[in-house]
Amino acid sequence: MRAMRRKDRQVTDFETIRQIIDSCEVIRIGLSDPEDPMFPYIVPLNFGYTVDEQKQVRFFIHGARAGRKFELLQKQQCCSFQMECNTFLELVPQGKDVTMRYQCVMGKADVTLLEDDDALRALEIVMSRREDTRNFDWNRNAVPRTAVWELK
Repeated sequence: MRAMRRKDRQVTDFETIRQIIDSCEVIRIGLSDPEDPMFPYIVPLNFGYTVDEQKQVRFFIHGARAGRKFELLQKQQCCSFQMECNTFLELVPQGKDVTMRYQCVMGKADVTLLEDDDALRALEIVMSRREDTRNFDWNRNAVPRTAVWELK
C-alpha cells in the first residue's frame, strides 16, 4: 500500500483504527469499470465487520444479486474502500484558513461472495452493529436473494 504523505496525521494504533471504524456509519467501495475506465464506480453501503486474532479486519456488505455493483464485483473480486466520521469544519481566523477535520479509514480489499450459512452469519453481523437493528426480527428468507460480500 502506498504511504501517506502526512505522516503526522496517520493513525497506526490498531485500537484507534477500530474506534474509528465503530464510529463510521457507511463504507464506500470503489470499483473499476472497464466500460467506463475514466471514472471509478463508488458505492456507499451499510456494513458490519469482524476482527480476528491477527488483527485482520473483515468487512461485510450486501446488496442485490443484479446491477452494476454485483456485476463488477463478480468480475474483479477486489475493491478499494473508504469510510469517514467525526467531520467538522474548522475556521482559523488568525491564519485566514479553513480546513475540514475528520477521521478516515481506507484501503484495498479482496472480495468474496458468501453463500448460505456464511451469508446469513455475515448479515447477522451487519444487523448487530446498530442498537436499533440488533434485536430486530428481520426477514431471513431474503438471504438467498441477497448478495453478501466479505471484504478482506
